Amino acid sequence: QVHLVQSGGGSVQTGGSLRLSCAAYGLSYASYWMGWFRQTPTKEREGVAVIYVGGGRTMYADSVKDRFTISRDNADNTLYIQMNGLKPEETAMYFCAADEGSDVLAGIQRLGVERSREYFAYWGQGTQVTVSS
Repeated sequence: QVHLVQSGGGSVQTGGSLRLSCAAYGLSYASYWMGWFRQTPTKEREGVAVIYVGGGRTMYADSVKDRFTISRDNADNTLYIQMNGLKPEETAMYFCAADEGSDVLAGIQRLGVERSREYFAYWGQGTQVTVSS
């Protein structure tokens, strides 16, 4: 059974930085996709960044390129996202996700990172990020 456990998050001022973590348990394949998504009460869950575990390929939403960095520590099966230059409009609940399916890349390429949530089957519990102006 796959289980994703998130940690990190909190409150920062505009321009601040935060790092989120996501420990993954029970993923049975050596290669799979993981990602970070965010959601507010008024917006659908959108993709922020994804990474292919096994090859290291990363992809980002246009809005976070050059500010966010997704990474993975294979030794302890933990996913990270380093978020720099945070903006108030990025206040949201952040979720990590994972999927072992072979159609994830095609889905991301077709829909973009931002709209790729339907290709991820496993989700973390969410962690709040609040950016104040």
